[in-house]
Parts: sequence; C-alpha cells; structure tokens
Amino acid sequence: MSYDTILFSVDGGIARLTLNRPDRLNSFNTQMHGEVAQALGSLTGSDARVLVLTGAGRGFCAGQDLGDRAVAPGSEAVDLGESIDNYYKPLVLALHMLPIPVIAAVNGVAAGAGANIALACDLVIAARSASFVQAFCKLGLVPDSGGTWTLPRLVGNARALGLTLLGNKLPAEQAAAWGMIWQCVEDSELAATVDALAKTLAVAPTRGLAWTKAAIRGSWQHSLAEQLDIERDAQRALGRSADYAEGVAAFIEKRTPRFTGR
Repeated sequence: MSYDTILFSVDGGIARLTLNRPDRLNSFNTQMHGEVAQALGSLTGSDARVLVLTGAGRGFCAGQDLGDRAVAPGSEAVDLGESIDNYYKPLVLALHMLPIPVIAAVNGVAAGAGANIALACDLVIAARSASFVQAFCKLGLVPDSGGTWTLPRLVGNARALGLTLLGNKLPAEQAAAWGMIWQCVEDSELAATVDALAKTLAVAPTRGLAWTKAAIRGSWQHSLAEQLDIERDAQRALGRSADYAEGVAAFIEKRTPRFTGR
C-alpha cells in the first residue's frame, strides 16, 4: 500500500522503514504513528529477516510533533498519558518483540521520543554528525518511549540522570564510547555500513537470532537460575531447527551455511 509519512519496502529479506517528514525532522504525528504501526504489523508472516529503521533528510526523528499537541488558551489540556498508551508504548513494544533483528540507522538528530525509539532497536548505527537528546526536561516532562527503562541499563544511573535532567546533546561518538549504541561511523559510510550489516543478518539463522533477542531483553526480569532454564528451553527448541542442522553440516563440511530462518 502507499504511505504519506513513511517509506516502506521489503526486498531480499530486508525491510526498510524510513520516517518521511523531513520538513518536521520526521517528528511523529497521529498519521505517522498509524502508518508505522501498519508497516510493522505487515512484517508478520512476510519474507523480511531484518528491519532497517531510519529517517529522511537531515534528521532521524525529533520525537513528537508538538504542533500536533498544541493547546489553545482556555481549552482542555491534552492527555499525554493516552498518547503513550495508544501510540508510543505499542511502538516500542513492537520493536522489542519483532522476531527479526532491528537496525536503527541514525542519520542525524534523534531527540525526545525519537532518541528512545532508536534505542529500542537491537543495533544502533549512527553517523558521526548524529546526536541524541533527551529533550523532555525542556518541556517539564519525564522521558518516555522507554527512556527511563532503557537509559540506565545502557549507560548506568549517573549518565542516565545527567542526560535526562540536563537535556544536553550527546554526540554519536560519545554515545558509542559509552556503550549506548553499537557503532558510530563517518557520515559518508553510514548507508554502506548499514546495508552490509542488513545483508549479513538477512541470511543469518533468523529464528536463533529472534530467540537470542528475546532472551537478552527479558533477562533483566529473571534470576540467574531462571535465565539458565530459559537458555535450556531455547537450545532444546532450536536444536530441532533446520538452521541448526544446516549450521552443523556446514561446519563439518567446511562451507558457508545456507540458512533459511527456520
């Protein structure tokens, strides 16, 4: 189908979703939320084995389009909690739960919810000119889109508090040094780096990657003993998969495996 606020395609096992409101730094409005949700929903049962999420133009995403939230003098205040329940919570959970790897290609500023949506992806590759800004404190708000959950786990409490209480711009290179993102590359190398990574993941053992993603994301909620049981159950199921049989055969035969994702 056609979209107005995003670009979306699936080809060669690679799904590409580009936030496409460059005149608004790809900030979210209600229509974009709906179109992104529809695109992500269409991945179930598709041939996609990896998703690349990026932004059009000079920015990744500036978060919420505040023009979509403007409150006229004397009118009733907007229920921001309802917006979280209806849009941002489902989006972040969808990215977490997709049974394929999700790459965020951060091509410019990622601010507010835009920063935390990027951090909800499995692998974040950022151009050197990109930056991350927890802009909520400038509006008297708390970080949303999982920011209060994700940031302390990625960079620790001290840095998470500094980023969220001060709202300072964090350059991509510093984000990589802190372990907040996977990689920072030169601007000219971003597209090629992301394409190479997507192509690698598109022929990887997708089912195993999905179980790995779920196990790591869920590990914070479990004790070591519980997590060992989860690993046992995963190995039991994956040990019966076609990809495991192919991986073992390829190792023995000293050849490149031909994984199918099953």
